[in-house]
Amino acid sequence: MIVLGIESSCDETGLALFDSEKGMIGHIVNSQHDIHGKYGGVVPELASRDHVLKLVPLLDQLLSQNKISLHNINLIAFTNGPGLLGPLLTGASFAKSLAWSLKIKSIEVDHLEAHIFSPMITEKNLNLPFISLLVSGGHTILTLVKANSDYKVLGKTLDDSAGEVFDKVARHLGLAYPGGPEISKAAANTNKSSYKFPRPMIKTNCYNFSFSGLKTNVTQLINKLELNDLIISEIAYDFENSIIDVLITKTLKAAREYNIENIVIAGGVSANQKLRMRCNLEKGEKKIFFPDMAYSTDNGAMIAYIGWLKSSKKTKDISLEINPNPSSRFV
Repeated sequence: MIVLGIESSCDETGLALFDSEKGMIGHIVNSQHDIHGKYGGVVPELASRDHVLKLVPLLDQLLSQNKISLHNINLIAFTNGPGLLGPLLTGASFAKSLAWSLKIKSIEVDHLEAHIFSPMITEKNLNLPFISLLVSGGHTILTLVKANSDYKVLGKTLDDSAGEVFDKVARHLGLAYPGGPEISKAAANTNKSSYKFPRPMIKTNCYNFSFSGLKTNVTQLINKLELNDLIISEIAYDFENSIIDVLITKTLKAAREYNIENIVIAGGVSANQKLRMRCNLEKGEKKIFFPDMAYSTDNGAMIAYIGWLKSSKKTKDISLEINPNPSSRFV
């Protein structure tokens, strides 16, 4: 079976082809960072228009690069939420229309579920159960994954997500969008900081997160200072460490409490190199799995893969009606 995956939940247009026998055939992603960078964040209307412009050319390019005919596709998987309404409708409409024209089935995919299982695309030794930390621009969620459709949400952010706070603090520092990579670059220019920021909720008994207060603390300090490269680097250094301290502490605590050996860290923030390095240093007896860097941010590969997983189980989700913003089981 060859599955076409289509991702359009926000500002990346991603398409991929997954073969149930050979694995991932190929994937392609178009980022809209240049479009939204001048606004410091995603403009939904502009995102929708760019998806409309890019979906057909990207599909043609993907098929051509991998020498696959459109008629070799057996199933189309598409993101059906959570995400921005316009971009989701664009991708869902394209997927359903294409499936109808090819007389094949389509399957809707929960964007967050796709992220959670994305490490399995390349990590063949990752088995259930595992603790999942999904950390991105829109979500910070800690979950116990017992089976493909059996999840227990342990905690989530009570306000801003970690990725959202990275973007907002970066904007106050005068750094480019998206903020996460820019914060990391600035932080890499030093190995110490004159500033010490809070580690919110790090000592609480629950597994929830809260980053809004940290954001306020950092931005209020920034507003009092005359910024230069050294100050920006030192602020970025402890700010990045603050978020990583909280993420790692709560994730490892959950793994110990539930006696789970495997930990998955996925979502856009999982691409953070310091997070990856520190997890591997501090994991102890636990095994930590990250998605391949190419599959960390939004992409069609994770949609194609989870679409195949769901279809192979013959779930009721096949050919569901378009519902551009369903209630995810994780939020």
